[in-house]
Amino acid sequence: MEPLSGLDASFLYLETPTFHMHVEMVTVFDPSTVPGGYSFAKLQAQIASRTHQAPVFRRLLVEVPFRLGHPVWVDDPTFDIDYHVRRTAVPSPGGLLELADLAGDIASRQLDRTKPLWEIWIVEGLEDDRIAVIAKMHHSTVDGMSGAALLSVLFDLEVDPGPEPEPPDVVADSHIPSSAELISEAIAARMFRPFELTRDILRTGQRLLNVRRVRNEPEHREPRAKAALPLSAPRTSFNSTLTRRRQVALSAIGLADVKRLKNATGTTVNDVVLAVCTGALRKFLVEGDELPDKPLVAVVPVSVHPDTDAPYGSNKVSSMFVQLPAQLDDPMERLTAIREGTKGAKEEHNALGADMLVNWAEHATPNTFAAAARLYSRMRLAERHRPVANLIISNVPGPDFPLYLAGAEMVSGFPLGPVMDGLGVNITIMSYRGTLYWGIISCPETMPKVWQLAADIPLALDELLDAAGLAPAEYRSSQATDAASAAGRTTPPAG
Repeated sequence: MEPLSGLDASFLYLETPTFHMHVEMVTVFDPSTVPGGYSFAKLQAQIASRTHQAPVFRRLLVEVPFRLGHPVWVDDPTFDIDYHVRRTAVPSPGGLLELADLAGDIASRQLDRTKPLWEIWIVEGLEDDRIAVIAKMHHSTVDGMSGAALLSVLFDLEVDPGPEPEPPDVVADSHIPSSAELISEAIAARMFRPFELTRDILRTGQRLLNVRRVRNEPEHREPRAKAALPLSAPRTSFNSTLTRRRQVALSAIGLADVKRLKNATGTTVNDVVLAVCTGALRKFLVEGDELPDKPLVAVVPVSVHPDTDAPYGSNKVSSMFVQLPAQLDDPMERLTAIREGTKGAKEEHNALGADMLVNWAEHATPNTFAAAARLYSRMRLAERHRPVANLIISNVPGPDFPLYLAGAEMVSGFPLGPVMDGLGVNITIMSYRGTLYWGIISCPETMPKVWQLAADIPLALDELLDAAGLAPAEYRSSQATDAASAAGRTTPPAG
């Protein structure tokens, strides 16, 4: 029996019928490399043989009676691989659009909390005889870093790694704790809560003073861009209340092109990624005649895995608020402003402490959080105040070498994060073998033209390269071409 951390549990408390707290990964594979040929049974068998290597796959959520404390994880005594690894297909022609439609449909449904909180869909019927794998996991079980680490459990570094080792001869603990056990554990944990709360109040007070000191620099220093503040974002059409439906769009750009721009401008890869996002959002908002006259604000998750000393929990993450100056016409001015803004955001984030969100989440009260989340959604409160931010942007590093699943070579991988009331778009990027793969998810009622935003991503990169005096993008992905086609556009050829 393992209790959830406060941060992990908060992703459960905040979930509503329209606010889904799961993440997805859409990966495409070439099955021609499978020894002996592809079959669904082979992939399912390999995944089944690896589940013992990561507790996340077999752990079941158990609620504490009356919600006196955070839920706990226990081993699922009735674990069934057939429930979790499923087979489906996309309609002809089996392109990126059909795959994204399926990913959006899968993302529109919540996970069953009576089962381990994950599903893997093996998707057949793709063009060029390829297959896809859509993995869906609850955010209470993984964050970006730990989710990426699961790839090393399921995937191999070569086509045929040899015989699968026998799983350890360990009998799973099938004991489901009684209500009395759960209540007693929760009461024992509550005994230390006042001391922890006092400690966190004192720490937070000191850190807020640190942030104030950083923001109000001495006069002899040059002015520095400051981090964006919550509730300072301008309202756009996608900053409204969600429905339960989700829509997905996919795109890709070359990592080498991003690095050329980074090296020429003295910025970072993340700065360039944010500038590409800003350029694409600007195009989207201009075409919708809703470009604001002040910067957009993005929530940028930051991993604190190396820094936090939290003894347990799957999520160790904090967030920065970063300005995206979409109102600026000049692409290089936007990139420069982002570079300075992210420096300021990092300084203030470090002054505040990367572990503050993790620590304060321990004081989340289940009933209060759950009731507040439902009330907020039902009353459409996201439309009655300034947006906390406009969107979420996450950049996850991936491997630069090929991965294989039961012998099938991974060709591409698109990550997808959650959206929430008031922040109706999530853009998540993952690098893999020299390509940056972009997964965009939104609610179709708030952003019906999500493919338009996906198609603008390579165009925004070309705009930045041209403004920096560099040659056009050397890499033009088929995903970018498909995104343009889905949006009713054409893309220029690679430079």
